[in-house]
Amino acid sequence: MILPFPIDLWFFFLLADFIYVWRGNPVWRDYISFYTLLGGIIGAAVAAIPGLIDWLSLKDPKVVKIANWHARLNVIALLIFAASFYLRTTSGAGLVSGSYTIPVALSVLGVILISISGYLGGEMVFKHGVAVDAQPSNRIAGD
Repeated sequence: MILPFPIDLWFFFLLADFIYVWRGNPVWRDYISFYTLLGGIIGAAVAAIPGLIDWLSLKDPKVVKIANWHARLNVIALLIFAASFYLRTTSGAGLVSGSYTIPVALSVLGVILISISGYLGGEMVFKHGVAVDAQPSNRIAGD
């Protein structure tokens, strides 16, 4: 259940960025977007732990290949979100002369990457049964 939180926070923070760009209200940029981005980064770091455990248990080469791409995209997206977060801080804003364009562009790129990675993660779970506990049959003998 940890997995949906960073993804949802990142999608919402991108929406908050767009609302700020559209409406210009700094609350969307300085509080809502900033802290949902931070929450997504922290949540992704926490979600990486069970992901790494699942990755270490994989045996099927086809699933390992998918898992490797899933992991690569997640790490790249996390780095992009961390860069976007840094550029929103007082220290990082100087690198982009206070412009909000680069952090928003990084946000869009990061969301695209986690969307692709999410698709790959769904393929591993729903198609290949990774990290899914098989439920015992409730059938009675003779049914």
